[in-house]
Amino acid sequence: MRGQKRRVLRWAGRPHGTRRQTLAAAAAVTIGAMTLGALVPPAASAAAGPDAVQQSLNALVRDGGTPAALASVKGPGGRTRTYTAGLGDLATGGPVPVDGQVRIGSNTKAFVAVVVLQLVAEGKVDLDADVDTYLPGLVRGKGIDGRDISVRRLLQHTSGLPDYTNDLGDDVRYYDPRELVAKALGHPAEFAPGKSWKYSNTNYVLAGLIIQKVTGRPLAHEIDRRVVRRAGLRHTYFPAPGDASIREPHPHGYYQEPPETSLRDITEMDPSWGWAAGQMISTNSDLNRFFTALLAGRLLPAAQLAQMRSTVPAEATFGPGARYGLGLVSRPLPCGGLAWGHGGSFPGYETRGGVTDDGRAVNVAVTLQLTGEAARRNLERAVDTALCR
Repeated sequence: MRGQKRRVLRWAGRPHGTRRQTLAAAAAVTIGAMTLGALVPPAASAAAGPDAVQQSLNALVRDGGTPAALASVKGPGGRTRTYTAGLGDLATGGPVPVDGQVRIGSNTKAFVAVVVLQLVAEGKVDLDADVDTYLPGLVRGKGIDGRDISVRRLLQHTSGLPDYTNDLGDDVRYYDPRELVAKALGHPAEFAPGKSWKYSNTNYVLAGLIIQKVTGRPLAHEIDRRVVRRAGLRHTYFPAPGDASIREPHPHGYYQEPPETSLRDITEMDPSWGWAAGQMISTNSDLNRFFTALLAGRLLPAAQLAQMRSTVPAEATFGPGARYGLGLVSRPLPCGGLAWGHGGSFPGYETRGGVTDDGRAVNVAVTLQLTGEAARRNLERAVDTALCR
C-alpha cells in the first residue's frame, strides 16, 4: 500500500507488497541489463502511419522500461483494434503475442462482485447481512467481529479488515483461502466498519468464501458458469490449484527490484495467494468484453448494477477523482465523462482499462509490475489516450 515498505508480491489491484525472496525463488530466467528502448517493433495489428495508441505503447516500453505492452481498443461502433510493443520473451527475442493472455490481478474482484450480486438478485445473499450470517465465527480478531461487517462493506472495502498480503511468508506454495484470512486476523482492525475506506484483499477472499458457502460449489466453477461463459469470454479462466502456468500464447512477465537491476522472468508461479482477490488470467479483449457486458446490463439486473455503481471516494489508491463501487472503479477522463473498470497488479504484469457508457472500451497490459507512481500514471494515460482519441 502507499506509504508502506515495498515488497515483492503485491496485491492485485494497485501495487502492494509481500516478499522479496519469493520472486528470486520463482524466477526461471535472469535477463542481463539491456536497453529496452531498442526493443520496440512495429505494431502487430494496428494500421500503418502515426497512431496515438501505438505511440503511447512504444513510450511505455522505450521510456517506462517495461519489456512489452499490449492493448485492445473498441470504439463505440464495435470496431476493435489490437496493438503490441516490445518483446514477448527477452531471452529468445520472441514477439509479443497479439492479445496474449496475462495475469489480471485485481480485475478478478469485479468478477467476484458480479457473482455475489447475482446471488443477491436470486435472494441467496443479502448485501446488508453480516459476514457471520454466511461464515459463522470465522471473522474474529483484535477489534474485528464478523457480526459488525456487512457483505456490502466487504465489496466496497469499508470493512476495516487488514490486508493479508502484508503478512505473507517467503515460500512459494499453495495457500488455502482460510489461511489467508487467518493471516489478516493476526492484526488489529484498520478502522471501525463503515467509518472509512481502505483497500484490502482480505475483503474479497471472504466474498469468495461466501460464494462457496452459499452455492456449495467452488469459486472457480461459479465464476466460469455465471460470468465467463455468460459473457462469451473465450480466453479467461481461474487457474486450478497448483497450476503455475498460463495456458495460451502470452508475453513473459518480469520483475525488477530495485530499479536498474536485472529483469527476472517470473511468468510461472502458484497464484493461489491471490485467490478471489486476484488469481485470474485473461486477455485485453476479453476484459473489454466483460466490462462492456457488465455495464450494458447483460450480467446483472438493473437494481444490482446500480448498487455496483454506487461509489465512495477512493483517490488514495486509484488516483485523482477515482471512486469505488462494489468491485468496480470509476475514474474521470480528461475528455469528459467516466471510465469504469478495475485494474490489476500481479508479479510480472500490470493491467489498466476502462469502459464508457457510450460503448468505448480499452485495456492495456504491460509485462512488468509497476512500483512507481509515475509509471502507473503513464499506464493510465495510455488508457486515457485510447479512450479519448
